[in-house]
Amino acid sequence: MHYLVTGGAGFIGSHLCSRLIKDEHSLTCIDDFNDYYSPKVKHQNIASLKKNAHFQLIEGDILDWPLLKRLFQEQSFDGIVHLAARAGVRPSIQQPRLYQKVNVEGTVNLLEMAVRHQIPKFIMASTSSVYGNNKKVPFHENDPVDHPISPYAATKKACELISHTYFAIYHLPVTCLRFFTVYGPRQRPDMAIHKFTRLIEAGEPVPFFGDGTTKRDYTYIDDIIDGVVKAIECCRGYHIYNLGESQTIELRALIRLIEKAVGKKAILNKMPLQPGDVFKTYADIARAKEEIGYNPQVSIEKGVERFVSWYNRQTEENE
Repeated sequence: MHYLVTGGAGFIGSHLCSRLIKDEHSLTCIDDFNDYYSPKVKHQNIASLKKNAHFQLIEGDILDWPLLKRLFQEQSFDGIVHLAARAGVRPSIQQPRLYQKVNVEGTVNLLEMAVRHQIPKFIMASTSSVYGNNKKVPFHENDPVDHPISPYAATKKACELISHTYFAIYHLPVTCLRFFTVYGPRQRPDMAIHKFTRLIEAGEPVPFFGDGTTKRDYTYIDDIIDGVVKAIECCRGYHIYNLGESQTIELRALIRLIEKAVGKKAILNKMPLQPGDVFKTYADIARAKEEIGYNPQVSIEKGVERFVSWYNRQTEENE
């Protein structure tokens, strides 16, 4: 098959591209290499893929309508995996207009192309943030998600809604995947496990928000990629799936795990909870297990060990 992967040079995107190439598919990857974090990191993510004859990189923006028109006129795709987005809860509070434009308008551009060119599958990354501070746990796909507490979450909810509209009007098969705090090798440097590891290794203060009892459902990258591949294979109708580990860990316990893996104690800079942060995320994955065969395997304990090992190797290589 020939797939278009948007945001394919990012953390999740580069892992997905590697998996799809390994599975003998051909790919066109589009990524704008914006300055949210160092574009050099993204280029490193896909350095080996660039050498593969079945991988094509387009440095471009999903907001560039003429570029998309040319791309879809020149190439035929068996599916779109739409991972490109402005991510992050806290930055979205500072730049809501940018998040709306990239996430919502960019998604509409791709949905429109999918319909015009009769693409048979559209898989889209959503987020656990859409659940807000839902009191009912674990979070189920049928739970109300009408009270987001960050612009980022609101844009992702909007993308789920507009994609359903394209399914309802044009019968475009769409699968929305609500990712729960993905981590692992190549994780964005601003995300918790990567940031905490870097600061603990350097002996610098770690920002510690709240009393340490906030909980997250952390999901290892290999499990997420397995879920995305299964979603691609099963994309029919309109569906939303939680992709999480369905296990939670408190912030203070996560810090202890990283301390153990790094071999150093953390210096904590205790701070109040930040606007937009939720108290808990916890995925009910029964639907994904039953309908697409999703079955996560990597515990947070094993995953943190793997991440720190990767981080240390990268640090040594870059010295």
